Amino acid sequence: MASYFDEHDCEPLDRERDPRTNMLLELARSLFNRMDFEDLGLVVDWDHHLPPPAAKTAVENLPRTVIRGSQAELKCPVCLLEFEEEETAIEMPCHHLFHSNCILPWLSKTNSCPLCRHELPTDDDTYEEHKRDKLRKAGSSGFCTSFQLHL
Repeated sequence: MASYFDEHDCEPLDRERDPRTNMLLELARSLFNRMDFEDLGLVVDWDHHLPPPAAKTAVENLPRTVIRGSQAELKCPVCLLEFEEEETAIEMPCHHLFHSNCILPWLSKTNSCPLCRHELPTDDDTYEEHKRDKLRKAGSSGFCTSFQLHL
């Protein structure tokens, strides 16, 4: 059986002389060692991608509210069904109420309230660093690029 190199009429690379080989090895090592992706130009553009899911602990710690009195006239913003008296709803930090069957699947995909986009923490270190950088840049420019309305 002929070798790969004989079959394809080529010579094995001299790893010392071919800079591409070293570059690929360095890229693999840096990915393995979780090097800063900005140095490699491999940053995720979070402004054009859906944010990661909410942190499991943040979701587990969301308060459960028992619907009482006039709250029973409120509707879940996702399914548009009215809450029933004595039903338990999940309350987001922004105070929006949701059926657990409506909000939990949403938070398993992204970290924000579907109504006002109030964000919960994530387990994604890269995304959390992106948020901190965005706040630092907004603070240093003197302009406010976003605000949070709390009712």
